[in-house]
Amino acid sequence: MKKITLAHGAGGKFSSDLIQEIILPAFDNEYLHELHDGAKLGKIAMTTDSYVVRPIFFRGGNIGKLAVCGTVNDLAVCGAVPKFLSAGVILEEGFDFDDLKKIVQSMKMVAEEAGVKIVTGDTKVVEKGKADGIFINTAGIGELIEGVEISAKKIQAGMKILISGTVGDHATTILAERHGLEIPQTLQSDCAPLNNLIFEMLAAEKNIAMLRDATRGGIAAVLNEIASQAGVGILLEEEKIPVREEVRGVCDILGFDFLELANEGKIIAIVPAESAEKILSVMQKNIYGKNSAIIGEVTEKFSGKVGLQTVIGGIRIVDMPVGNLVPRIC
Repeated sequence: MKKITLAHGAGGKFSSDLIQEIILPAFDNEYLHELHDGAKLGKIAMTTDSYVVRPIFFRGGNIGKLAVCGTVNDLAVCGAVPKFLSAGVILEEGFDFDDLKKIVQSMKMVAEEAGVKIVTGDTKVVEKGKADGIFINTAGIGELIEGVEISAKKIQAGMKILISGTVGDHATTILAERHGLEIPQTLQSDCAPLNNLIFEMLAAEKNIAMLRDATRGGIAAVLNEIASQAGVGILLEEEKIPVREEVRGVCDILGFDFLELANEGKIIAIVPAESAEKILSVMQKNIYGKNSAIIGEVTEKFSGKVGLQTVIGGIRIVDMPVGNLVPRIC
């Protein structure tokens, strides 16, 4: 008998299998079938997510900041202006009042930065030992931007692939704090609201084909999903992917692939080739996009797969992540 494992929540192959085998057959409809980070419903977009990160406080943020940023970003990559959020909080008996105040305050601050309002919610308390401190669920509603269509159907060979900054910062930070690894103070979670960055990109070019935030499973998972949905190949250039040396070091020591590490403040954009440099320039002027780069292109070759042009000249296939590198990173 099959059982749920931590890998089913990692955003890789097991997560995809869970959706395809159980979720889609039960609930499949024209809105869900697109399998984006949110659903587009007429003139609005809607999304929801749950946050179970451990530890709940980490360098660069906490579970509350993460919850608001994640939902704001999921709406923004749908081409929507985030407007309203709900917040459901499950607390464990004995949770510290001061810690809850810090979490709520961080949610308030990032909501103000993103220009959204938290308008409804719910609180539950469970017995000690049943919730690992605190879990948070957020849902969001946003207004779709007129004239913008973010869809895998628009992706064509020759389009360029951009990323808004260094990869793997969030997962590496969580891993280090969880296991007491010493890392430089310069490395912290990239958790951030990206809606204003995305608005600036769409103002420069409404014909952006695809936007995704590369969270669980990293850019490997996101690009494999996109390649499969669009029926195209994707070829990345390893030397152009921005990665901090601290992240490379941890990957080398522990045998991780930085392409599979989770991010909480980075977006992948697939854009027309003729607009790529203009969009890149806009991204690099934003505080959350200063390390943006063009990292590859869409190709007609190896349809449905992602390839990596390595620094030594070969091409290796980047598979959908299997298993769970760092459990409960969001």
